[in-house]
Amino acid sequence: RPPFPDLVVASGRRAVPYVRAVKQSSGGRTFTVILKDPRTGAGAADLVWVPGHDRLRGPNVLVTTTAPHRLSAAALAGARERPDGRIAALAPPRAAILVGGDSRHGRAEERHVAQFLERLGSLAAAGVALAVTTSRRTSPPLRDAMSGLVRHTGGFLWDGQGPNPYPTMLALADMVVVTAESTNMISEAVATGAPVLVAEWPVGRRQAAFLDELSRHGAVRPFQGAPERFTYEPLDSTPLIAEAVAVRLAAHLAGRR
Repeated sequence: RPPFPDLVVASGRRAVPYVRAVKQSSGGRTFTVILKDPRTGAGAADLVWVPGHDRLRGPNVLVTTTAPHRLSAAALAGARERPDGRIAALAPPRAAILVGGDSRHGRAEERHVAQFLERLGSLAAAGVALAVTTSRRTSPPLRDAMSGLVRHTGGFLWDGQGPNPYPTMLALADMVVVTAESTNMISEAVATGAPVLVAEWPVGRRQAAFLDELSRHGAVRPFQGAPERFTYEPLDSTPLIAEAVAVRLAAHLAGRR
């Protein structure tokens, strides 16, 4: 029902029918944006964003290397200025450990998990403090193993209690270790400019292409269990996406007058 918004932003395939319904019901007055490939073609919205490893292209399709997220340069700077004390208490060098899990591209085998834990142990033995966070996809056994590793090495594992220290973990990280299957966590990691070390994990063709592109940029390297130092220009596509939405929305609104 009216009044309809000037702008609708949605994410994922399940939102497509709703986006189309608002567009039609508003008589075309609402400008629509879909983030991620809608799998129904570029005509699903006025503007569609996809990562570079997706195939969708078109005059209204915006393509960037990394995914949009909330960890802007300003957010990271704020976390450095006002850090979470639980992370700041860890003696540098610090490594943010971002642990994912099984995805639709594959399930981690025991050898992947064992290698990951062994190499994290080696990293801690080299004097690097581990600040660990898991995700919704992290299996209970892997979460328990990470908890045991942190107890043994004296690092930190966020257990969901208290404020989420994730921004501080990345802001204060001298390096980031992240499992290979998560586009979002890797996109957030490479926004820091800190070395990003990618742990071996089952991934599909599209994710492998994403990692290859970041490797060519010099932002990621394979995680071998040792501290590494290298530099690159931080990657954050979020401002580019926001600017594209703002510019095209302004043109759409001007055309309505």
